[in-house]
Amino acid sequence: MNGRVIYADFEYPIPLGGARILSAHVKLLAEAGVDAYRWSPTPGFRYAWFDDTGVPTLSGMEIDLTADDVLVVPEISVLPGHDPAPGARKVVFNQGHFLTFLTSGAVDRYPGFTPDPGIWTISRESVEVLSRAHPYLPTPLLIPNPIDGELFRPAERRVASIAWMPRNRPAESLLLERLLRGDPRCEGVELRPIRGLSHEEVAEVLADTSVFVALGSPEGEGFGLPVAEALASGCLVTGYPLGGGEELFEAPSAWRVPDLRTGLLADRALELVRRPEDGVRAEGRQWLLERYHRKTTTDALLEAVDAARTLPGGPARATHFLAWSGEYRPFFVSQVAAMEAAQGAS
Repeated sequence: MNGRVIYADFEYPIPLGGARILSAHVKLLAEAGVDAYRWSPTPGFRYAWFDDTGVPTLSGMEIDLTADDVLVVPEISVLPGHDPAPGARKVVFNQGHFLTFLTSGAVDRYPGFTPDPGIWTISRESVEVLSRAHPYLPTPLLIPNPIDGELFRPAERRVASIAWMPRNRPAESLLLERLLRGDPRCEGVELRPIRGLSHEEVAEVLADTSVFVALGSPEGEGFGLPVAEALASGCLVTGYPLGGGEELFEAPSAWRVPDLRTGLLADRALELVRRPEDGVRAEGRQWLLERYHRKTTTDALLEAVDAARTLPGGPARATHFLAWSGEYRPFFVSQVAAMEAAQGAS
């Protein structure tokens, strides 16, 4: 079978790593010779907050699938009683196992699609948790995230600085900043809360940052892209692993802190910002790039696509999840609005 692989997309208007990874999958598959597409309802839609060139796209609220196609949908789009393409071959791309049942509930058989879909995910923790949550589905397949080591790389000189991303925890971010500013050990240290920047602008900030503080999402992390990108940039990292991020804190340049121990987090960041250069930054970058890069992702994707094509399925009319009305459309809109508000407040 040589059908298409079609990823349904959210058209997020603000920087969110999950949307970028979904697009990266499509681009990597296309470069590997797979007939892959990102499906966005709006004709001509392109992202403005990262380099979106080279991603093949489809548009419209409905598309026709052949018996050989594979439809890939994000976990947050799974809604009770709504199969996006009854009878078609489908995969749920789960980038946040903590969010799996947010829209669908945990009582009925997940996700209620006909036939049963495959599951793709992005961390070892997600594979283990989702295997237990869905024992009746095919074993979830791990697709490691690709980290761009050319974009995220160390600058020639590093500034005594501490950076973090306030968006997901605006209140704790303010507390952290107050603790750091009020500590005499912070004299001469530049504080860098990263807000509203493009993908490329974030890379510029991290390139000469000394320490990156991982706050993450209160609900947990499926992986933790900012942590991986900070490691690739040569930052020392401290913060909260939050589930899927546990594997990243195995890096030699990363230090765990228990969740919500903001005082300990500030102390660790202030200790690390004065750490002399001892080669551990380069070790952390090398560790990261050996595990998360384009070839690793592409190889895993090609194996996952081959496995998906063995799933049952036939021709179908597919409806994009953003077309669903009633109580669900406002839910999707509210999720984007909440993320935009959090970004603005931080």
